[in-house]
Amino acid sequence: MKLSIIIPCYNEVENVPKLHDELLPVIQAMLTSGQMNTKESLESVEMIFVDDGSSDSTSARLQKSFCDVTSPGLSFQFLKHETNAGLGAAVRTGFSHAGGDILMTVDSDGTYKFSEIPALLNCLIPGVDIVTASPYHPQGGVIGVPEYRLFFSKGSSMLYRILVDRNIYTYTCLFRAYRARVVREISFVSNDFLGGTELLVKAMLKGFHAVDFPSVLYKRMYGVSKARIAQTVRSHLKFMGWVLWQRLTFRARANETV
Repeated sequence: MKLSIIIPCYNEVENVPKLHDELLPVIQAMLTSGQMNTKESLESVEMIFVDDGSSDSTSARLQKSFCDVTSPGLSFQFLKHETNAGLGAAVRTGFSHAGGDILMTVDSDGTYKFSEIPALLNCLIPGVDIVTASPYHPQGGVIGVPEYRLFFSKGSSMLYRILVDRNIYTYTCLFRAYRARVVREISFVSNDFLGGTELLVKAMLKGFHAVDFPSVLYKRMYGVSKARIAQTVRSHLKFMGWVLWQRLTFRARANETV
């Protein structure tokens, strides 16, 4: 199997050393072991950095830190938006350049521990199409993140559980792995922080199987969150309306065939 890891970055120059010192060794160790999970072997990994129009030196720092790294089976791509387009747009750019059988999106600030990547991928067993980190799972947790930032995320995930699937506890995180066919078959249009949720929900509505990976969400150590809460809330509410309409339409059609 080939693994593509997409890392969107926006003004994250302070977190580049963390990516180099904490993410890179995890990937190198996986390549050394040659295992994607208990069922599938790992052939190669490509790390795709997408600088989403940073106004600091994120792009230059990334290339300086990683361009000289040489490890068998490991390659790098450095992509850049000329202007800030949003998290969803950055993820979409990364997907468009990814050639892996498995595509994983990773937070550049390390709010989910990079060391959990092998365990998360180990949940991607045959029959599972998506594995999403889940701090709101009963076995997950949150450390140090302000409650006001969690309020909207927790509330959104609770509503998606009602609308889509109660077995998934967290719908709003980026730390997630997809089989490539999910990304090929399901399109998402949101450019902001809704993008990952839109992709997950649309995939589940189409029948792709997703599972939670109980995880811990940590407070970021450097920089500030780029989420615009009011905009994100509006985007989720609008999308929830669409999901509800899809559910009602499907139910009406099912009743007509009875």
